[in-house]
Amino acid sequence: MEKKDALKLSRRDVIKMGTGLVVASTAGLRISAPRQAFAGQITNTGCAGTGYIEVFPTSPLILSPFTDPLPIPVPMQPVPIAQWASGGSPFPAPGRGLGQQDSDPASQHEIWPSDLGLPDPLFYRIQLQVREHSFTSSLVQPIALDGSPIIPPGSTNSDPRPLPASTIYGFNGTFPGPMIYASYGQPCIVRLENHLDENPLGRDRNDFGAPNATFLTHLHNGHTAPESDGNPHHKPQAYRPGEYCDNLYLNYPAGNDPAEKQSFFWFHDHKMDFTGADVYKGMVGLYPIYDPIMDYGNENDTKNRNNLRLPGVPNPITGRVDFDIPLAFYDCRLDDGNTMHKDFHNGCGETHPEWWGQTFFRHFPNHGFVGDVFTVNGVASPVLEVKRRKYRFRFLDASIARIYRFKLMQGVGSDNVPVPATDPEPNKRQGQYRLPNASQCMRFTQIASEGGLLPFPIMRDDFELWPAKRREVVVDFSRYMDGTPTTKGDVIWLVDTLQMSTGRKWTDPTKVLDTGEVVPDPDFEPNFKCPLMKIVIGDDAPDNSRIPSQLRPLPVVNTKKLSSLPAFTFELQRSGAFGGELEWLINGKIFDPLDPMRTVGKGGPEIWTVRNGGGGWVHPLHLHMEEHRVITRNGVVAGMDPRHPDDISKEDVVALDPSEEVVIYRNFRTFNGKGAGARYVTHCHNLAHEDHAMMFGWKIV
Repeated sequence: MEKKDALKLSRRDVIKMGTGLVVASTAGLRISAPRQAFAGQITNTGCAGTGYIEVFPTSPLILSPFTDPLPIPVPMQPVPIAQWASGGSPFPAPGRGLGQQDSDPASQHEIWPSDLGLPDPLFYRIQLQVREHSFTSSLVQPIALDGSPIIPPGSTNSDPRPLPASTIYGFNGTFPGPMIYASYGQPCIVRLENHLDENPLGRDRNDFGAPNATFLTHLHNGHTAPESDGNPHHKPQAYRPGEYCDNLYLNYPAGNDPAEKQSFFWFHDHKMDFTGADVYKGMVGLYPIYDPIMDYGNENDTKNRNNLRLPGVPNPITGRVDFDIPLAFYDCRLDDGNTMHKDFHNGCGETHPEWWGQTFFRHFPNHGFVGDVFTVNGVASPVLEVKRRKYRFRFLDASIARIYRFKLMQGVGSDNVPVPATDPEPNKRQGQYRLPNASQCMRFTQIASEGGLLPFPIMRDDFELWPAKRREVVVDFSRYMDGTPTTKGDVIWLVDTLQMSTGRKWTDPTKVLDTGEVVPDPDFEPNFKCPLMKIVIGDDAPDNSRIPSQLRPLPVVNTKKLSSLPAFTFELQRSGAFGGELEWLINGKIFDPLDPMRTVGKGGPEIWTVRNGGGGWVHPLHLHMEEHRVITRNGVVAGMDPRHPDDISKEDVVALDPSEEVVIYRNFRTFNGKGAGARYVTHCHNLAHEDHAMMFGWKIV
C-alpha cells in the first residue's frame, strides 16, 4: 500500500459542515438532512468527515472448507397482477395510473406493457428485511495478522469455534436474494417494500449500510424506464422504511430487435453514496431471462428448430431449470475485534470486539474494498456434485472491487487437496487455501457475456470476471480436456488465479512508488491458485443439450455511418483537487444529478470513447439503459485483443486496464423519462469509486 493512500482528509475537515452528508454539484454544495440512527448502530457523527484508515482485519481461518453444499436458488413464483392482494402487500394495487409507481402520489410509469403490445405483468413481492446470514457451518480458528492462533476478544482461549452469523439487509431476508426467472415478452412488476426499520431477530446493525435504512434497486443491464431503473439519484432520500416502489421490467429488447435479447441480469441496491455498503450488506438478487423462441431452458424440445438446446431441463418439482446454475461471487472480511473502524461517514477509530466474526466493511474512497474470504452463492468454499454431462453456469461478480480469473484445475493424489495458505503476510493468504501443484484439466465454452448470447461460442482455458460483469459458460463434465472420461468420485476445482491484494488492480511482481522508482511488491504471490468451489463428479445422466456453432446474431450496425455519428469522450480520473469523499472524477467533474453531462437523441446512436486516465488503477465502467458494442480497444478492432475475445459481443460494463481507451457504439431507444436533471447514469462499478463521485448523468430527449 502506498503511503499516500493510508490516510486522507475530506473537504468536511475544511468547511466544517457538521453531520450533514455533503454532495457536490456544479451549483455548489447540497446538504442532506441528518441521518436517522437505529438502536445499536454506531454513528459517532462528531467524527464524521475526519478521514479514514485503510486497514483491514484478518478473518478467522475456516477449518473444514469445501463441505457445505453450494446453494442453488429456487425461482420465486409470481402471481398474476389481478391477484396482487394474495401476495399480502399492504400497499395499493399496481397499475399505470397516477400514484401507482411508488409511495409518491405523483409517481407514474412512463410506459405500460399494453403500449408495446405486451400482456399484463406478473407480480412479485420482495421485502427489504434485516436478517442474519452464515457463511459457513465449519468451525473457524481465530488467527492473528500473521496467521498464528490467537485468543479473540471476549474469550479465554484460542480454541476453534462456530462462526457467528452476520447481519444482512436482504431482499426477502436472504443472501443472495430471490431469483426471478424472467422471459422475453412477459413483463413483470417487482414490488420492493422497505421493512428495514423492523428487526425481529434483534440483530446488531453494525456500522455500515445506508444509515437511514433507505434503498433503491437497479435491475443491472435491464432495458428499463428511468423511474424503474433504480438510478441512484431518482429519489433524493431514496425509499424510506414504510415506503415501496413498483419496478416495471418490461422484458422487452431494445428496439424490439430479437438480436438485442440478453440472458442474465441481476438486481442490487443503488442508493447514492451507499451502493457499495448496501450491496456488501446483502442487497443482491438474480434475474436469468430466457428467450421463448431460442433459449428457454429445455434441451429436450427437439421439435422447435429454433431451439438452441443449451443445457437445461425444466424441473416441475423445484421450478428450477436443472443443469443451468447461477454462481454469484462475493468476497468479504470478518471482524477480528481489534481493527479500528474509521472512515468518512462514521467512526472515531473505535474497535468492536462484540462484532468478532461478523462482516467488516469500511466506506473507503480509495482502492476499493477487497475481502480475504471468498464465497459462492453466499457460502464460503462450497461443494457441488455434478452429473457426467454438460452444465450451463452463469457467473456473476457481485464483489465490491475484486476481479477474478477462473480456471478448472486438478492435482494428483495429495496435490488435489487444498492446503491452508501459511505466509505470514496476510495479503498472501487471501482466500485462505491453495492448490499449489494443480494444473488445468477442463476448458470452458463461453456462450454469453453480460449482453447476452455471443454470435458463436468461444473456447476458453480461463477467463476474467470484473465487478458486475457476467459470463456464461458450458462445461462438459463427462470427459477431461485430453479426452479421457471422468469417473464417479473425481474431484475438480474451480480456481481463482488472479491475486488482488487491493482494489487498485491485480497484484504484479513490481510496483511504482510516488518517486517513480520501480520496486518489488512484497504482496505478490507468484503461484496464486485459490480454490473457490469443489466439484465432485457423480452419476451419469441423460444429456440432450448441444453447443451450436452459431448462437445469436448481433444487431446490425451500419459501419459506413460511424464517422458521421455524434461522438463524446469521457475520461475516468482520480481527483487531485477534491479528494476525500469526492475522490473520483469523470472529465474533471464530480457527479451532479441535476446537471446531465450528456443529452442524447432518442433512437439516435452515438460513438462514445471511454478512457482510463491512468495512475495504475482499473475501472469497470457500467452504462445504464442499453448495451453497447465495442468498436476498438486501444485502436485494435474488437475481438482481436487476446484478453478480451468477447469484445465482439454486446456488453454493459467496459473493463478498462490502466491507461486503456475503448471506443463503443450505443443507442437510446424506447424510453426518455420526464422531469429535470439526469435520467440515467454511467459509473464505475468498483463501488468505492461510484460512491465517491465517479459517475455522470445523462438524459434522452
